[in-house]
Amino acid sequence: MSRALKVLAAPLIARIEDVGRMVLMFLGALAWLFRPPFRTMNFVHALHFVGVGSLFIVLLTGTFTGAVLALQAQHAFHMFNAESMVGGTVALSLARELGPVLTALMVTARVGSAMATELGTMRVTEQIDALEALAVNPVQYLVTPRLLATTVMMPLLNAAFVFVGMIGAWVVSTVILNGDPGFFMNKVITWSEAADLINGMVKALVFGTIVATVSCYRGFHAGGGARGVGLATTQAVVTSSILIFVGDYFLTLAMY
Repeated sequence: MSRALKVLAAPLIARIEDVGRMVLMFLGALAWLFRPPFRTMNFVHALHFVGVGSLFIVLLTGTFTGAVLALQAQHAFHMFNAESMVGGTVALSLARELGPVLTALMVTARVGSAMATELGTMRVTEQIDALEALAVNPVQYLVTPRLLATTVMMPLLNAAFVFVGMIGAWVVSTVILNGDPGFFMNKVITWSEAADLINGMVKALVFGTIVATVSCYRGFHAGGGARGVGLATTQAVVTSSILIFVGDYFLTLAMY
């Protein structure tokens, strides 16, 4: 009976150990932020890769997200002769939920997968072992710049997402569907507050930390050649996406 229980509990214990190692890597990367040598160029390159490299897909997604929200809201509120509520509804939806969540998912798909693949390839080709042989801490050299860059850039990408989303919503509501632009902007100003955008930025910051930590961890501990790298990348994207939705629920519960 004891042996059967151990067999059944083994997957759960392995997951708990996995989470523990991930947390330790995050804490180690965090500690290296305040210890020299500071890898400034690594950080700048990571900023460019995460921020500039993801800008187009985030802007494109944000524009059409705002547009489809306005389209759906316009048709729904038309049944109650309340088309003036479209602007406020879209603004709150983008700032509070859709902005940070969809931005994080786009960054996960593009940046998280790339991080896991790159570090996984370095692991299976023994480049990480070579760094250790040269007395270079691989967490400080590889993980810390990526973690900091993703955490910094995610709120900025979220702000860009919300901004273009509102432009897309305004175009659909006022230009395509002939809504009143005055009513649209009035409800945006009346219903939304700075706290809504700030809370969304906080969510994005947390999601950025999650994406970078999970992706770097999966890549850092990849093994088994090319198949292992592919598996690590898949696990990074799936785990990050799940944690984004779970974290969004608890953050929303705490903020609102």
